[in-house]
Amino acid sequence: MGAEPATFAAAVNLRSMMQRDPSINRLAGKFAILVSLLVASTGFAQSAPLEAKPTSKIGHFQIDATIPIGHRCMGVLPQKSTSVADNLELHGFVLLGSDLPIVVVAIDWCEIRNASYDQWRTRLASAAGTVPPRVLVSSLHQHDAPVIDAGAQDLLDAVGLTGELFDREFHEDVLLRAEQALRLAIEEARPVTHVGYAETAVREVASNRRVVDAAGKVSFARGSSSGRDAFFRDTDVGLIDPLMRTISFWDGDRCVLEYHAYATHPMSFYGRGEVSSDFVGLARKQLSRLDRSIHTIYASGCSGDVTAGKYNDGTPKAREELTQKIYAAMLANRDGVHKKVCSSWGFRSVALELEYTNAASLQREPMDRELRDGALPIEKRILAAMGLASLDRVLVHRQPIDIPCIDFGIAKLVLFPGETFVGYQHLAQGMSSTPVIPVGYGESWTGYVPTDAAFADGFLESWLWVAPGAQTRIEGALRTLLISSP
Repeated sequence: MGAEPATFAAAVNLRSMMQRDPSINRLAGKFAILVSLLVASTGFAQSAPLEAKPTSKIGHFQIDATIPIGHRCMGVLPQKSTSVADNLELHGFVLLGSDLPIVVVAIDWCEIRNASYDQWRTRLASAAGTVPPRVLVSSLHQHDAPVIDAGAQDLLDAVGLTGELFDREFHEDVLLRAEQALRLAIEEARPVTHVGYAETAVREVASNRRVVDAAGKVSFARGSSSGRDAFFRDTDVGLIDPLMRTISFWDGDRCVLEYHAYATHPMSFYGRGEVSSDFVGLARKQLSRLDRSIHTIYASGCSGDVTAGKYNDGTPKAREELTQKIYAAMLANRDGVHKKVCSSWGFRSVALELEYTNAASLQREPMDRELRDGALPIEKRILAAMGLASLDRVLVHRQPIDIPCIDFGIAKLVLFPGETFVGYQHLAQGMSSTPVIPVGYGESWTGYVPTDAAFADGFLESWLWVAPGAQTRIEGALRTLLISSP
């Protein structure tokens, strides 16, 4: 116990240095991992007298995060936003107890990547009085929504494509309002006496992209709205995780907040210039209206290879049907919750190093050439800038990905990077003695994160910046998080 004051001082000094000198954020992020592990290993969370229970509280917040008209969607869609069907939103909560705060955010954006992901975690950590590894930021991955990557936009600025990936002023405004909302949530935090968990199967939404044709050829061609094609509609569902999983937080007999997660790409149709949170966001909003005293949050699971393609033909009618199926599952979890007394929660984070792809077209020289080629479509040049930013992250800065896990006793929440494939959810569930709530689309420099089986099947996309072998490394991280003793 004698190390506790020094450990806490290290965390405070870290935050102070990050505020004075933003240039050390990358190193600070790495050091923060060590700080958080030291906090856990010294027993700082147990420093209260044995007869006194830790005081656990939760604060929650939400803000509007809708992109302006004329903003790029999904990073590379040629059709920019022309109208707003329904707003994009950011939802979050902060857990307060005897250890440093934990912040969890889910936002109706496509991706937050590289330096921008660092920026989000660093600034929210500062606002909450915690360290970056304890800030879990995930995107829902709607395609009629922005990709945020400051490094890529820097490269685009240098070749005259200012604001083509994202609007910096808009982004700064959202981040500033998120900081303010987080601070207010801490001030208004409520006690947590119980934590609840529930799960239910979602009916006819998810289907794997992998299909096999009559000749035995494997492809990953079943996209989000493939149901208009008889082959994709009639082909087997494939590997999915059918469960909607929900963790809930209670103050006595009142539910304060629900956090739902399900593994599917969240688009019914996109690319028409109409901004929308799509069927998962619409279901979340519908459930929120049912009881406004409960803050409803939805996050996308590991769904890089899962879409609604078998059950969706891309029509407005299909969007409404998908919305009602997601809504029904979330509502069923509200009715079927199992509760457990809560006095605290555990936290662990491990550093994951994934290798950058060895694909010839995604190396520095060809991507730099594409970035500078004014004869190419702007979308192609944007994709090159995103690839260069990811390459620098891995090969120049050598920055690992934090894989955090919050252990609520009744269930564990794990945040995965990028478009992690659904097979990783099954790996996680098989390793844990309690249910795991997997969430995807954390640090998203990776793009897709296929399993070994998918690589072996020839999965290849332009949105793929990791090399084969990712599964072995992720399995190792999961064993540390879910099996190994602290």
